[in-house]
This record gives sequence, C-alpha cells and structure tokens, in this order.
Amino acid sequence: MFEIVTMGDERLKRHSALVPDFDNGINYLIREMFDTMYTGKGIGLAAVQVGKLYRIFITHVSGDKQRVFINPDIINTSVEQDKIEEGCLSVPGINADVIRPEEVTIQAWNDKGKLFSLDAGGLLGRVIQHELDHLNGILFVDRLSQKKKERLIKLYERQNRE
Repeated sequence: MFEIVTMGDERLKRHSALVPDFDNGINYLIREMFDTMYTGKGIGLAAVQVGKLYRIFITHVSGDKQRVFINPDIINTSVEQDKIEEGCLSVPGINADVIRPEEVTIQAWNDKGKLFSLDAGGLLGRVIQHELDHLNGILFVDRLSQKKKERLIKLYERQNRE
C-alpha cells in the first residue's frame, strides 16, 4: 500500500508520462493502487496520487467491476453537462459541485496490454474525467471559480494544520 499524495505536493500539478511497457512493475503498481484506494474508501485513483507520474488510473464504482486505464484519452464528450459534488483522496475533507460532460468515450489500454474503448456516463463517467484530470495536473478544485477555489483551499489548509 502507498501513501496518498495530498494537495500542496507539486507532483499533483505535473503531467504524467506515458507508460512505455506493460511489465511486472506496472502490475505491482496497479495492485498496490487498488489496495490504497480501498483503504482510503475511494472509487478512483490516479498513479500520481501515490507519487508515481505515470498515465494510469483505476476505478471501482458501485455496481461496476474494477477497471484499469493505462495511457488513456477521452476521445468524445457529450454536449450535455451535469453539476455533481466531487471529493478527492488527495484533497481530504473538501467537496464541491463540479460541472462536467454527462458522458464520455475513453480509449485506453488495460492491465493486459489490450486497447479498448468505453462509453461511460453516470458515476463511472464522472470518475473517469476526475482521474484523467489528475494525469494532466488538474485537481477538481481547479475546475471551480477562482473565488470558490480560494475559499476551499483556505478551508483545507485550516483543517490540515498540525
């Protein structure tokens, strides 16, 4: 299991690198990411959130199976958008409504090195977009108005003072 990287760590602002090989190291990383996500009671986790700057994220939303996305790209989004409350293991204790497309089509490789595409809406579509943002150095608070973002960051800092 890994420690989760939290807001303020510069790695969360960086773009993650493509995964060049689907080797045992990647499989180990994925297994440890699932353990870390479940321990944190999350439903999605990007590799950068455990300090690994690779283009990998995982999901496991209620009613769906475990999913692994390696070198993912969203290739289509719906015109329709939805505002739903989001939280993040890297920003513990903070939630906010975020506007995102209702549905996406994503293309990625799975943990067996097989290319796939998936149409996803609802909670899975939301989690996919949230986790892909992490791979591009974007936190959900970055999608808020500047005023709301600043207010939530101050709240987060107050909650996490030692």
